[in-house]
Amino acid sequence: MDFQGTLFQAPASGVGDLGRTERRPLAGGAWLDVLRSWLPAPDEVFETLVRDVPWRAERRQMYDRVVDVPRLLHTYMIGEPLPHPLLAEARDALSAHYADELGEPFRTAGCCYYRDGRDSVAWHGDTIGRGSSHDTMVAIVSLGDPRRLHLRPRAGTAAADGGEPLAVEMGHGDLVVMGGSCQRTWEHAVPKVAHAGPRISVQYRPFNVF
Repeated sequence: MDFQGTLFQAPASGVGDLGRTERRPLAGGAWLDVLRSWLPAPDEVFETLVRDVPWRAERRQMYDRVVDVPRLLHTYMIGEPLPHPLLAEARDALSAHYADELGEPFRTAGCCYYRDGRDSVAWHGDTIGRGSSHDTMVAIVSLGDPRRLHLRPRAGTAAADGGEPLAVEMGHGDLVVMGGSCQRTWEHAVPKVAHAGPRISVQYRPFNVF
């Protein structure tokens, strides 16, 4: 069942208290919120996602050749039921908590399945759609083996003046929210590592942010 709730109304939720998030201001009007062990029952949610999400492998053009995307993917679009009730509760809780800053609810949930340390995501910002010109948010719930989210200032932006690269370890059930100008003034990546077990990243986004 997908617990929709009313717009910006905080649902009765099993997820943790978002008032405990720790915010780190970043250069250029960006910020990062981190909350450890936020999602309850992470083992159950992880196992459900591995089993029930219709994962797909993609191939993309890279310069003069087509390459495999080094992770499995699926996106739940607006109105599609999420594969576990806690993910719907998490989305609604995030929408309620960040309503004053974001001004709209989180609408989509992108899922990435990192099967081992060879799976990764290259440097990028979510700048397709409004992320290229407007402040927005991307909220990430991490499940499975820990991986590090690396961030660096984007060249030629306000963040490049005084911004320092950083890395945040994302553990089982942790929440990381990138906000403010982060998608257009910073880049983020999850690089390959020598040894890592399976991990799933669930990314909540507002409408028209990719």
